Amino acid sequence: MATDTHTGDIESFGTVNKTVGTVFKYVLLAATLFGLVVLGALLVYVANDAIQPLTADPGWHLTFLLTLVLPTLGVGAFLYRRNVDALRFGAMTVGMTVVTLMFAGGVGMIFVDILSPFVFLAYAIALALPFALVLALQRRAREIPFLTRVGATTLAFYVSLFGLPGPVGTVAGVPTVVPGVPTLIQSIPTIPLDWMSLTVTLGLVVAGIVGVYAARLRDRRAGAVAGAAALIAIAGAGALGPAVGVTPVPAVVLASVAFVPTVAYAAGGAVSRPSERVGLLVPAVVIGGALVGEVAVGALGFAGPQSWVDWQFLTSSHSRNAVDAGLYPAIAGSILLMGTVALLSFPLGVGAAVYLEEYAPDNRFTRFIDVNISNLAGVPSVVYGLLGLGVFVTYLGRSTGTVLIGGATLALLILPIVIISSREAIRSVPSEMREASYGMGATKWQTVRRVVLPRAFPGILTGTILALGRAIGETAPLIMIGAPSVLFSLPTGFTSKVSAMPLQVFAWSSLFASEDFYTKAVPAGVVVLVSVLLAMNSIAIVLRNKYQSEQ
Repeated sequence: MATDTHTGDIESFGTVNKTVGTVFKYVLLAATLFGLVVLGALLVYVANDAIQPLTADPGWHLTFLLTLVLPTLGVGAFLYRRNVDALRFGAMTVGMTVVTLMFAGGVGMIFVDILSPFVFLAYAIALALPFALVLALQRRAREIPFLTRVGATTLAFYVSLFGLPGPVGTVAGVPTVVPGVPTLIQSIPTIPLDWMSLTVTLGLVVAGIVGVYAARLRDRRAGAVAGAAALIAIAGAGALGPAVGVTPVPAVVLASVAFVPTVAYAAGGAVSRPSERVGLLVPAVVIGGALVGEVAVGALGFAGPQSWVDWQFLTSSHSRNAVDAGLYPAIAGSILLMGTVALLSFPLGVGAAVYLEEYAPDNRFTRFIDVNISNLAGVPSVVYGLLGLGVFVTYLGRSTGTVLIGGATLALLILPIVIISSREAIRSVPSEMREASYGMGATKWQTVRRVVLPRAFPGILTGTILALGRAIGETAPLIMIGAPSVLFSLPTGFTSKVSAMPLQVFAWSSLFASEDFYTKAVPAGVVVLVSVLLAMNSIAIVLRNKYQSEQ
């Protein structure tokens, strides 16, 4: 039993000294603060070189101080004293606006320069048809054997995507008898406009999500109205975008990825939490103050900072001149790599986690696997680069430095992390929920699919996003597989050569080392890369906090 003395003996714990414990606590606090200060100073130093805020006219700083900074601080202080939840809601809306705009830029890059919206529509239809068959088979799950359903589902996806006999027939030298759905759709002589194709695919998905969100807050009728309004807004953006100087495809992307989700979140919060509506003053002051300040400095003729992170830097390719150098192909390469990594690592990692937690027996073999997965999570990234070079390039004979090889190598890098985080999320599901499901007559698979995975999904998604955040900043694996440090054009497919933002920054700091690149291009590239990492990590933090609040 604990004593009231300064020191004492506790059974099974030995001697307890409160002074030592207090000193240890403050030493840890000091170490943490020191690390944060050093890191913050480094980031400020790099951001100062990239953005150069002191090069702006004093009038520019004064204008934005009066229109943006002071009003935001005033509203924030008022809400902090009156309603902290409202302040949190307003800050979340502002953060969501910034993050969705960043992701909208990445998605717009894909559909403008890499993937045709009509081709995307063709493959979306090819996936939707067999998925409808899956839903129909699921309704008759008790009448149709499991293996029959699996076989029918596999065959439906194969025929829909590749036709008959498909790739198998190509290898065997058999000509195509039935073309796949994408081939049939792309052979249509009259095709819709690109922005219409994107509205039918991306816009329809976003509208469906908004409808489900509204239905959960109110009822099905409200969900249908909200979904229809979202789809009309997205289609209207594509039709009316050129009138305000935005081409149709980027307009649809901006509406789908940034505008509609942010408005839906703000409206949903205002309807479901009336006491927090006043928090919408925060985004109103921030956005309104930024617009008013921009108009004011333009009218008064004040020059802004001579930032290297500008539109030209984000939309230009590499140049031997630091002033003209840009990051556009590297940004596109990073996006394609992360998409490939997510497609390869997420299903494999989650599947392995489900098997190890729910199905695998507790024996020496599974314990051996557990130990090795933990060890693999700590292996240096360059080792995975050597593994990718040996397996994919040397053994399988694939071309070096392509999107597919780079994505597969980075997927191997983060696969142990995805498995571990997914297992932790699955393990956090209370066993009582599984027992209740079994008690109602559910099978093992039904329990996993309808009870365990929905409950663990936020944790799984959080771990996956954090793992992707690590992958997007890796350089050594890409160097080992022969990815080019510099590209002047965007990759157009999985077999195209690919670069990435870390590789581009590495090339600027080594191959093109000069004072201009060190003081201009390199800091600007680091700021863009760190901004993307912060955006990805912010999504993981929001998901984690939301999941914890629902416990």
